[in-house]
Amino acid sequence: MPQATLNIDPAFSSAPVRPRTFGSFVEHLGRCVYTGIYEPGHPLADEHGFRSDVLEATRDLGVTMVRYPGGNFVSGYRWEDGVGPAEQRPRRLDLAWHSTEPNQVGVDEFMAWAKLAGVEPMMALNLGTRGVQEALDLLEYCNVPQGTYWSNARRANGAEEPYRVKLWCLGNEMDGPWQIGGKTAREYGRLASQTAKAMRLIDPNLQLVVCGSSSSAMPTFGKWEKTVLDETYDDVDFISAHAYYWEKDGDLESFLGSAVDMDRFIAAVVATCDHVRAVRKADKRLMISFDEWNVWYQDRAESRPPTGDDWPVAPVLLEDRYNVADAVVVGNLLISLLRHSDRVQAACLAQLVNVIAPIMTEPGGGLWRQTTFHPFALTARHAKGHVLELPVNCPTTATTRFGDIPVIDAAATHDADTGDLTVFMVNRSAAEMIDLRLDLRAVRRSRLVEAVLLSSPDHTRRANADDPATVSPKPLDAQLSGGAAAVALPPISWAMVRLSAS
Repeated sequence: MPQATLNIDPAFSSAPVRPRTFGSFVEHLGRCVYTGIYEPGHPLADEHGFRSDVLEATRDLGVTMVRYPGGNFVSGYRWEDGVGPAEQRPRRLDLAWHSTEPNQVGVDEFMAWAKLAGVEPMMALNLGTRGVQEALDLLEYCNVPQGTYWSNARRANGAEEPYRVKLWCLGNEMDGPWQIGGKTAREYGRLASQTAKAMRLIDPNLQLVVCGSSSSAMPTFGKWEKTVLDETYDDVDFISAHAYYWEKDGDLESFLGSAVDMDRFIAAVVATCDHVRAVRKADKRLMISFDEWNVWYQDRAESRPPTGDDWPVAPVLLEDRYNVADAVVVGNLLISLLRHSDRVQAACLAQLVNVIAPIMTEPGGGLWRQTTFHPFALTARHAKGHVLELPVNCPTTATTRFGDIPVIDAAATHDADTGDLTVFMVNRSAAEMIDLRLDLRAVRRSRLVEAVLLSSPDHTRRANADDPATVSPKPLDAQLSGGAAAVALPPISWAMVRLSAS
């Protein structure tokens, strides 16, 4: 059996674990909102129409922050349509997803849901078909206590206290040719800078996210970031990154190596940010908001919106069914995000419910958890303290897209106050079991608290409404002795080992 070693030393930490790493995303897309978080008349709906089972699952998932209301949807959205008496709200065409938006959920409903879910709201602004004034109006509605037109409108609509939203996205994927009101880098950079400056006249302590390129595969990637940051560097706190991965053309080995691409993507964005910083001789260091990431099979039929005269409300869209390999990749992408916690200080798994999501609902019926739910929930629950620098000594495995890559990838977190240590690991080999040794000689006396494994002899095994538990994590045999822990990781597996100070 091939062998690998992780050298764990709490003296070498890279950054604190960022709570916002465990964000998610609610967009008015498909069934994410309607029959997702919101379904009046459902047996488990509360007085606001929110499904209590979805709220409970959101808390179990460990989500800390939710981005809203898009996504591509936001670039054609008039936020005023979603406030005031529900029966008076207009129905609008959603051009992004060829659907009809009934506007029964808007700013006030989302803020009420976020409070119940215990998550921080991250608001996205429409800089596609709208601009500075509309952004200021929404900020006034959300954050000004009272005494102005929009703050008084919020109070009249039932929210006497301001929402005090801290984190705002200045548009979405504005370099995408699919984006309503897409712009050149210079056009967008100027608009984003103007919007940011104006918003800070209301609240100078806002945290603002400027749009990076919508994908590292875009022909303008890199150039877009530099041009946009030339215009906005002094005005913003984050630049966004978006990435989706899926098994293309049966290339399982490259798919399992997706986190290698995420690592390279982050490194490239950091390099561009720091280049602009150096040229400007700026003190401020820009951070990354990786506010869209997931496994998404974009070439499947369920990712194609309706066409023609068919403009349905909440159609079934992007409802991927995830298997064990997908969950292993999601767990590995989280490892990458943790590894880069020095610069990636916010991230959003896209999306939360039904749409490429860990949580699935049946209209009028039950709820079930996909395979991807488990690595996210366990990482969010147990990644505490500081992320450690983690040298890995292991064999490599061959991939078509990334060349030879380390077969083991891992991240560890250590809580200095409690002594708790958690190690998250993946075996990216499609065929070989790996005998993995955790070298704990630098860790003070420890006891094994928990070891779990997500794997299956059939990596295509999926959860479903009738059988959500078969592919959930199971206990992993871990042997702790002589300053080391030993585990055997099957092919295509994700694992977590927790240790506590004796």
